[in-house]
Amino acid sequence: MVKIKEIIEVLEKLAPPAYQEPYDNSGLITGDKSWKVTGIMVSLDCIESVIDDAIDKKCNLIVAHHPIIFKGLKKLNGKNYVERTIIKSIKNDIAIYAIHTNLDNVYAGVNQKIANKIGLVNTRILAPKKQLLEKLVVFVPKKDTNTVLEALHKAGAGEIGNYTHCSFKINGTGSFKPNEKANPTIGKRGDLEQVNEDRVEIMYPKHLNHSIIRALKAAHPYEEVAYYISQLENEHQEVGSGMIGQLENEMTSQEFLAHLKKSMALNTIRYTVKNIDTIKTVALCGGAGSFLLSTAMAQNADAFVSGDFKYHEFFDGEGKTMIADIGHYESEKFTKELLHSILTENFANIATYFTEVNTNPVKYF
Repeated sequence: MVKIKEIIEVLEKLAPPAYQEPYDNSGLITGDKSWKVTGIMVSLDCIESVIDDAIDKKCNLIVAHHPIIFKGLKKLNGKNYVERTIIKSIKNDIAIYAIHTNLDNVYAGVNQKIANKIGLVNTRILAPKKQLLEKLVVFVPKKDTNTVLEALHKAGAGEIGNYTHCSFKINGTGSFKPNEKANPTIGKRGDLEQVNEDRVEIMYPKHLNHSIIRALKAAHPYEEVAYYISQLENEHQEVGSGMIGQLENEMTSQEFLAHLKKSMALNTIRYTVKNIDTIKTVALCGGAGSFLLSTAMAQNADAFVSGDFKYHEFFDGEGKTMIADIGHYESEKFTKELLHSILTENFANIATYFTEVNTNPVKYF
């Protein structure tokens, strides 16, 4: 029987919690990781009616994109929908797991799903994040280099974009003198030893630091491992906000709007007019993405697709970039498909459902 912790491990391999924004509250909100899973309900939001849907379908785990709790709760007396949802989930032994901005920020996450729906090619992260990478430098006896490198790769080091097993090494001579308390792998206590060693350099996401160092020490032959770590300023090309890519064929603004409406199953689009009526390069961000407009314009996006633009923010496109506000819920609704696909691929023996509840609080007349 699969436990909740196994579901979480798969989800967090795709979207590590370390990549969520500081204000966010992704993770297990109610429930216990040790519970056995009876069924999974997938939803964009978790509200009372979604809990009811989960109860009806005998699901004790809800995987939602948006966390039901963003701020601390001081009381639980059911005065608002947040408290009522939490109370109902606890009373019915239903776990709620949220996977929010960490799923927004990974390449194979929310924004790639939107890009696929629109049909963009040559996609990349619009605003890659910095200071998420570290570099390990370690000195290894030459005969053990491949063993140590393989352990580091297995722990997640040396992955850059579409490439794995990335590292650099240079050969040299290491020297050391073991004291009387040492238990040296090579050499004798009190003797100065010189060894043919490789200096190995390898990058990894810094949230993997503990597992990388643990793997290093387990694979390295020395009693005392000589290594050092430095934080890198490099942008992490696989992690960040938004996405940008190209349409396979250039379109006029009206053609693009019609294409967007059909591919994203929209009822309405709020948009601005572009001075030059061609759309080829498209930037996007699921949810509220107006903060990325200037970044999209700097990268010569013909259109920027997102949600939650305020009235005055529509002026900021200045006719250079079309703003297409398709709505918050509308931009992220296909996240349910993404999550459902991940869960069914990894846990085919567990019943996984889309909620039948339309959680969009915004209605159109």
